[in-house]
Amino acid sequence: MKIFDYMEKFDYEQLVFAHDEASGLKAIIAIHDTTLGPALGGTRMWTYASEEEAIIDALRLARGMTYKNAAAGLDLGGGKTVIIGDPRKDKSEALFRALGRYVQSLNGRYITAEDVGTTVQDMDYIHLETDYVTGISPAFGSSGNPSPVTAYGVYRGMKAAAKVAFGSDNLSGKTIAVQGVGNVSYNLLKHLHEEGANFIVTDINEDNVNKAVKEFGAKAVGINEIYGVECDIFSPNALGAVINDDTIPQLKAKLIAGSANNQLKEERHGDILQEKGIIYAPDFVINAGGVINVADELNGYNRDRAMKKVETIYDNILKVFEIAERDGIPSYKAANKMAEERIEQMRKIRSNFIRQEKSILGR
Repeated sequence: MKIFDYMEKFDYEQLVFAHDEASGLKAIIAIHDTTLGPALGGTRMWTYASEEEAIIDALRLARGMTYKNAAAGLDLGGGKTVIIGDPRKDKSEALFRALGRYVQSLNGRYITAEDVGTTVQDMDYIHLETDYVTGISPAFGSSGNPSPVTAYGVYRGMKAAAKVAFGSDNLSGKTIAVQGVGNVSYNLLKHLHEEGANFIVTDINEDNVNKAVKEFGAKAVGINEIYGVECDIFSPNALGAVINDDTIPQLKAKLIAGSANNQLKEERHGDILQEKGIIYAPDFVINAGGVINVADELNGYNRDRAMKKVETIYDNILKVFEIAERDGIPSYKAANKMAEERIEQMRKIRSNFIRQEKSILGR
């Protein structure tokens, strides 16, 4: 992999390699774009097969955060940290404090948060070394676990997408095929159950499935069966790349809306969905509730204010489909365009002010 070629192609700003022998820290911090503000993005800990795989993941995820933050209307850029290691065996206070020192060394250009393989406790350790971290314990004036807020945002976004797909945002009586019943998905099911939706669920964790069956009257199916079930909405809430050449022919849903990141294996799969008349709610728009929530901590956390902002995911999803119809493009391209237009608008505004300042100073 030619790292600088990749960074140039997608206009990255910075890549930091963080190493600490004493704690065993091996991490990569990627900063994609800070046009809108400091780069915000979580810390992921994963057993990567190679260092190159970890670098690619950090870069890809950082760029995704730029788009997610921009589309959510936040004055934040995109970044991401990945730690090479097994989150079940390799964690320690020393490791996260070492990472905290690297985050601090960036002087606010990057703000981290919880992600796959990390917890609120891990963020607390980072917080001992830097203030540039969100998602810490409520004892520190934080919002804590963002999963319930992410779930509420997905629920609001699903209702907006349903309005496009079915002509009404009422989900009562709709059958929803739910892939994955983790923390976010469980909270999503609560909202949908209260509205009267029906569920078909699957998960690699049998306990999660049993809980959904018991509490929400869900029907359980096998992991590979979920794609082909009769349903109105398919909701991916686990792994990415689940919308692909193998799964699309099986889908019977009219709408795809869920919390999983990077649901399309390739961009062309978004084109195929449009050709088949399947409505797709772009993942980084619909699942932005968590990042909206932790971003509010930067102003002194206020739950009412944060939840009011999360409510706007409904409007953002509708705007995506308005752009898609206006420009005759698939929804995933419309979501990218919505984010890019906002970034470019802010870039022009700020460059105008810089020119004015230079003119006033006679430079």
